Amino acid sequence: MSFSSAGDREADIPLDMDDSGLTCAGDTSKQDTMICSGSSEIKSRAVVKYSAAPPPTSYAVLQEKTDLKLPPANWLRENPQLGSAGTTVLGSSSKSKPFSSFGMAYDFIDCIGDDVDVVSDSENIKKLLKIPYSKSHVSMAVHRVGRTLLLDELDIQELFRRSSQTGDWAWLKEFYQRLMDQKWQRKKKSKEHWYQKAILSKFLYYSINGDGAAAPVPKDMVDEVEEEIEAEELRSSWPTTLTTPDEDDSAPAKEESVSVDSQFALGHVSSVPNEQNLPTLFNEGENSQGLRNDFVRNIMWTFEDIHMLVGSNMPIFGGGRYPAVSLRLRDNNKPINILTGIDYWLDNLMCNVPELVMCFHVNGIVQKYEMIKTEDIPHLENSTFSTRVIKDIAQNILSFLKSNCTKEGHTYWLFKASGSDIVKLYDLTTLCEEAEEECQNPFTLPVAVLLYKVASNLMLKAHQNRKHYGTVRTLLLNCIKLLDQDKHPQIIASANYMLSELFQLDDPTEEDEGESLRAGGSEDSYSDEEREEEEELTEESDENSSYARSQRDSKAVAVIRSVVELSVPEKYKSTHQIRPNCSFPVSQDKEERCRHVLSYVLKSLKAVDLTIKKESDLPAADPNTPIPLKYEERSTTGACSPENDISLLLERTGIVHEDQKHPTRSGMIPGSWQHRMKMQLFLKASKAYYVLSDAATNLLKYGRALRYIKLALQCYDAYCSVSGTLHPHVLHFHSQCLSLCGDIQLMLAQNINNRAAYLEEYNYQTKEDQEILHSLHRESSCQAFNMATDLAMDPEYQLFVSCKCYEAAHELLLCDTLKDSAGEQLKQVLKRLGNIRNEMGVFYMNQAAAMQSEKEVKKSVSVAEQEIWKKSFGFFEKGMKDFEAIGDSTNTALLLCNTGRLMRICAQAHCPVYDDLSRAEFSLEEALYYNKAIDYYLRAMKSLTTRESHPAVWDSVNWELSTTYFTLATLLQDYAPLSRKAQEQIEREVTEAMMKSLKYCDLQTESARQPLYQYRAATIHHRLASMYHSCFRNQVGDEHLRKQHRSLAELHYSKAVNLFISLRDAPCELLRTLLERVAFAEFTMAGQNSSTAKLKSLTAALDIMTETRHAFQLIHKELIEEEMEKEQDMTESAESSDLSTDDGSGLNIQEVIKLIGVFEPSFSFLLLQVIKILTTIKRKPSGRDEELLKTYKNVYSNLLRSEKNAPLLMRVKFYIELLNQLKAETDSNNPDS
Repeated sequence: MSFSSAGDREADIPLDMDDSGLTCAGDTSKQDTMICSGSSEIKSRAVVKYSAAPPPTSYAVLQEKTDLKLPPANWLRENPQLGSAGTTVLGSSSKSKPFSSFGMAYDFIDCIGDDVDVVSDSENIKKLLKIPYSKSHVSMAVHRVGRTLLLDELDIQELFRRSSQTGDWAWLKEFYQRLMDQKWQRKKKSKEHWYQKAILSKFLYYSINGDGAAAPVPKDMVDEVEEEIEAEELRSSWPTTLTTPDEDDSAPAKEESVSVDSQFALGHVSSVPNEQNLPTLFNEGENSQGLRNDFVRNIMWTFEDIHMLVGSNMPIFGGGRYPAVSLRLRDNNKPINILTGIDYWLDNLMCNVPELVMCFHVNGIVQKYEMIKTEDIPHLENSTFSTRVIKDIAQNILSFLKSNCTKEGHTYWLFKASGSDIVKLYDLTTLCEEAEEECQNPFTLPVAVLLYKVASNLMLKAHQNRKHYGTVRTLLLNCIKLLDQDKHPQIIASANYMLSELFQLDDPTEEDEGESLRAGGSEDSYSDEEREEEEELTEESDENSSYARSQRDSKAVAVIRSVVELSVPEKYKSTHQIRPNCSFPVSQDKEERCRHVLSYVLKSLKAVDLTIKKESDLPAADPNTPIPLKYEERSTTGACSPENDISLLLERTGIVHEDQKHPTRSGMIPGSWQHRMKMQLFLKASKAYYVLSDAATNLLKYGRALRYIKLALQCYDAYCSVSGTLHPHVLHFHSQCLSLCGDIQLMLAQNINNRAAYLEEYNYQTKEDQEILHSLHRESSCQAFNMATDLAMDPEYQLFVSCKCYEAAHELLLCDTLKDSAGEQLKQVLKRLGNIRNEMGVFYMNQAAAMQSEKEVKKSVSVAEQEIWKKSFGFFEKGMKDFEAIGDSTNTALLLCNTGRLMRICAQAHCPVYDDLSRAEFSLEEALYYNKAIDYYLRAMKSLTTRESHPAVWDSVNWELSTTYFTLATLLQDYAPLSRKAQEQIEREVTEAMMKSLKYCDLQTESARQPLYQYRAATIHHRLASMYHSCFRNQVGDEHLRKQHRSLAELHYSKAVNLFISLRDAPCELLRTLLERVAFAEFTMAGQNSSTAKLKSLTAALDIMTETRHAFQLIHKELIEEEMEKEQDMTESAESSDLSTDDGSGLNIQEVIKLIGVFEPSFSFLLLQVIKILTTIKRKPSGRDEELLKTYKNVYSNLLRSEKNAPLLMRVKFYIELLNQLKAETDSNNPDS
């Protein structure tokens, strides 16, 4: 047999074969084919994704005169070379099943929604591309998933035949007969048709047989086969309506059938990695329903810019040096027409076959073979066509469908009547909804499941790239719209759960926000309003285009007025994007995001609850009746009695409970999909309420925060009730909940003034929260955490509860399961635990201080006081251990500082008194506690090491330490324990304590405490000066010691005066110090006999007295300010006239008057003594002495004549004038001073 070849072309198409059937060839099986047509170039690229056929083998070349009417010996026997074609007499079936595209979509779910434009049988693709050339009818169902269109043959006549039996689709039959083609009916195939089918089948079997021998076949068998061929064409290809098994079926039926929901729904998409391998939708017994991908091969075909996933059953053979060829049988008496040429060309392009082998016959007798290259097919005689036109047709049809098939989940019908040039597109879903009678769309369930599968697949990618979120949300919402909750609760429950997973409960990063805002969602709008706006825009843009709806047919979504338009380049451009820039609704408001999550969780819970048959006698709960969140009044005495309450908080934290074997409270069977779903939903709701509580805490809405954390823990309680094992991540989350609950209770205890507002927030409930609670109560009483989440009115109890929450969280993190991974969380909990123990220690310390101040007679320390001290000290000690465990030296120092303050309160409580309530001498107990306080303060300083580590805490500890030393020294000095210690020892201890206090007075660092330090340092010097003054006066005999005391007294008086002057806000203290210093000078002068020595001492004393003008100037200033404030108050309000004279500036008027009472006689005495000495001096006075004496006499005279009853302000002013006069004269007589 000879060939006439159009040229040689080699191709490499790897076709993988697996004994078990379909195997994925992956992207390794790629072969690019460039087909040239004239000067134009058509881009075509085919990738075999799936193949069930063996690698192509050489075909058998039949001898000339072979009679194809005679069947070969292997006829109708299964052969892997023909794949599924080996079991049919039709060779390559041209009849497409209604759901063939869904079978492919399920197998290649990764491609659906984004990467692929069209999924369909290759026969449907060819039929669409031949529309302008063919007069035959076209009837196809179109579905959209994302940017992917699924095309399936819609046998309308078969649909009507079933309608007459079931009553469904009667509305469509009536509509079709009224508006469509009333004359068109399925024509019975002629004998010639069956003859051609039969010899094609025999030809293919001859070609794989190899020997070319015909085998005698009984006549009755041939007749039977021919009848089977005809029956195959007439047999119904429409599947029965897809339904899930009835729950009321008998047990054996349940075992045999597997529900759509149970095979497909994801119980917990995000948490179980194994679910990436999604199960198939239907089992082997359901293949007859047409949802299996039963093509010999699936090919990813890129035609120009169109990406298509096509299924093909075309047999492919090898041919020696032509490793891939397709075989065709043609009647030599009939030329190849354009439709056949397009058929052959498209088949070879889709399957990437470079050569076509044509076998010609006459009346079934083989004549010759001819080899034709694929690129030469468009140029065959009588079959010439333009490949560019085919490309334009493909692009126009795709644009037309994408522009008008806009709603996911809807079934569209593309229809062209036989002999008509008009192509119409109908929305069958909308027409079905408008029909009066109820009917079932057989595509509804497959479409819904496909939407669900694509969304599930994208969910697995969404964790790496949030741009998929908008698409996933739209897919799931459309899936839910299509399904009846009563029939498909599991898919609906799973879909709602996945919707809840889309909303990030934590704060999204800026990068994530940018991604999600740019993320493309499907153009099926999120709201009806947006959808209506889009439809209006589409209608407006369609008015002057060929998309305009026919006036004769208002039911059509769109119409192609003439198939000729499809050949015009870019005639149809998509006016409605398949994926516009619709962003996923990312809200910056945490509460809004959580509310979205909870709404989907509630919908999912309702779907699950509908499927559970309750086996208990639970009372019916009214979802409209609020479940009260009660608060309890706690008495102070009984508040902290339940020390074992921490066990209640840990009751639900066992790492592994006993495996549940019995139904739950609501009747759920452990391990069922309801059981798995509810566990995930309870945990999700708990996390959402936790985030709400955390957000409310940040907004200082503590009543609301406590309500949300109560709901979070109730959800967790319900989770524990149905869960057999608590995973580590769940225990981590429980620890976070308890920690947050502790935070809230602490804040409530610290903000007791807003109780009413917090109570109102706590008792408020939304209907959604009520319904979730009712669902929780089907599984649990939700009482395990009441102790932690009740709103108590007692601050002490709230602190106690907060502490118990932190302790429980800490216990959790120390368990064997979590201790290795706790890390930072354990550190945070320990920090909070140390803080609450500090708060409780301070609470009891303040109670002790209050009890001490309320005591009328401080004779002895009560038992109650001692108990409070022990509690406070215990909490401080535990808190220090917590902070030391995490190396927090700053907070450790703070607790040591607070413990030191507690020791000082204990010391004050041991203050002894006499029977007349006067203060007794300093006791040993006081000394003991003060020294303990000093020890704690020194430990705090050691913990901080340097001021740079934490300046504020360092300064605080430094101040407290200085204060403690100062208090100890003051008490020793004022209430000297002379009964047990010598005066000299007490003086040494006072000096030592005062000097240590002075050591910690930071006079150099500028801070808010600097004036306080200066005042304290001045006071210390004043007290030391007074003590040395006293020692000097009382010391007898030891002149060396007296001189030392005199020198020290002078030194400290001088320093005290300088510090008081620099303060400028302590005039009384300055005046007192100066007067004491004058008295010290007077005492020193008393022992002098020489007039010259006395004059020198008196002059020095007068110089000191002159310095009192600084004090009087400050007093004068404050008195004037006080008078001005009084006058201002009098003008503003008559009621302010009764203000006391010592309220304004804080000046102690009585103290001023008392000091003036000392100042006047002392000043008068000094002036008198100086005048006497200057008058009686034996040496001749100089002119300067005479001037000085005159000034002294004048000042003394004025002082004696002063009005004793004059107002204080006038008297102070008078003293300032005298002192200034004296100072001026003194300075003029002492120019070197």
